[in-house]
Amino acid sequence: MWLLTTLIAAIFATLCWVYFKGKYRLGFLSLMLWGATFMILVDHILGYEGGSFLESQTDGLINNATVLGLLMLIPVIIIWFGSVLLNHQKKD
Repeated sequence: MWLLTTLIAAIFATLCWVYFKGKYRLGFLSLMLWGATFMILVDHILGYEGGSFLESQTDGLINNATVLGLLMLIPVIIIWFGSVLLNHQKKD
């Protein structure tokens, strides 16, 4: 499910980037999210051993895969927000 949450976030960021025409460094955000989506997809493909391709449960510390996907988005959004703040300070 973390593949789907990252994919949905990448699509949403890309649509926002198109709608807002380059404001808020949304191109940078969508690029980071698409990169994460492709890395997770490659990880799923290389680690596939049969069974379901998209799982709703994990074996790690966080059992719910959707929550894991949302938690994986937090560092990306923090880095993007920092980039927006730095870009805004440079313009002032």
